[in-house]
Amino acid sequence: MVNVHKGVLVECDPAMKQFLLHLDETMALGKKFILKDLDDTHLFILAEVVHTLQDRVGELMDQNSFPITQK
Repeated sequence: MVNVHKGVLVECDPAMKQFLLHLDETMALGKKFILKDLDDTHLFILAEVVHTLQDRVGELMDQNSFPITQK
């Protein structure tokens, strides 16, 4: 039997890939979303979670950014 999933190829640096793998392993989005771990910088993920994943990555970037204050 053949299983077909609509997916998206994601290219990222190794640190972001580790974050995505962590989200997948902990099922932080409610389910596993990585279909295939291709290499050090590429993942094939479910297309339906792309927008949710972009929001999560945006939140991470906001947490790790510091505002520039004017003097």
